[in-house]
Amino acid sequence: MEKIELKRSKEFDLPSGVLAAAVSADAKQAVLGCLHGVYRLNLESGEHERLYRHDSYVSSVAWLGEHRIITAGYDGELRWFDLATNALVKRQKVHEFWSWDMTVSPDQSYVASVTGQYIAGGYKYEPQAEKEPSIRVLSAATGELVWSLSHVPSVQSVAISPDSKWVAAGNLMGQVRVYNLGDGSLEAQWTTPDFTSWGIIKSHCYLGGIFSMKFSPDGEHLLLAGMGPMRDPMAGNGKQLWQRWAWRGNEPAKVDQTHDGEAGEGLMETLAVHPETSHFLMGGRLRGGDWNAALFDHDSGARLASLKTGYRVTEASYLEDGKQVLLAGSKRQPKTIYKKDGELNDFGRVEVYSF
Repeated sequence: MEKIELKRSKEFDLPSGVLAAAVSADAKQAVLGCLHGVYRLNLESGEHERLYRHDSYVSSVAWLGEHRIITAGYDGELRWFDLATNALVKRQKVHEFWSWDMTVSPDQSYVASVTGQYIAGGYKYEPQAEKEPSIRVLSAATGELVWSLSHVPSVQSVAISPDSKWVAAGNLMGQVRVYNLGDGSLEAQWTTPDFTSWGIIKSHCYLGGIFSMKFSPDGEHLLLAGMGPMRDPMAGNGKQLWQRWAWRGNEPAKVDQTHDGEAGEGLMETLAVHPETSHFLMGGRLRGGDWNAALFDHDSGARLASLKTGYRVTEASYLEDGKQVLLAGSKRQPKTIYKKDGELNDFGRVEVYSF
């Protein structure tokens, strides 16, 4: 398998840690969901500005056409913003708890957001039942509620298929559900225990979960990312893990996963799938090993390239031409977040790599 060389072509520091990023179709700008609000970054000049804030951290961002964006936050709200008029168009309370993740369908019809808090429900620490629907699907154009769908909290990742017909969501326990967006029916569900851990040292609890998921370009497979099991919930030393599942049919099947010898330790938080299906990228935090962002061949699962970025990668996104990838995240948070003049100390990071 031919290796790929990644060359960093652009790098930018941001005032606040980045949790989410989305690139415009012309690759000239990115919108960033940060700890301290929503920022717009010019990918040519490096200039940035804060557009607005949520009432808490901004967990997700997505484009709607050329001039409008949707953001989601730990305040449980979705907000629509028009970049052309620099105006907040709509804000809507979607969850009582956080929005862990949000996505817009490829045809721009739907926006899906997931929520939920893990609270032990019994002596085996099994999760309590959801207090609100864990998956909300709305009209991306109007904000009208389309579906309220059930899952087991907390639900930390969501994806919509390339044909905009299916929504998938994954939770803390490694449980995946796929729903039909046409009629709201449950199409598939399964559990992969490899993404959750039961802490038997220091703290008895479940932790981990599926932190990112993406459909393959043909819609036949689901890629999942997170971290492999560990005994100590404070250590963060589970295996850097992805899995690929054939999800259709009565018995979804695991097709492939991170190969032995090709991963270290750390929580993987983001996936990006190349538009031509040749490879995908996974990134996150480094606990032990020599990389925290890597490219993998879609068919063979082999690792093709890797990076040790020196910061936590929370978002990866291929640019429209498929020849570049954007990585975003946070450097180590400074002891003092604000400078003496009241400005934020830079600890957000955005980089662009070419193949």
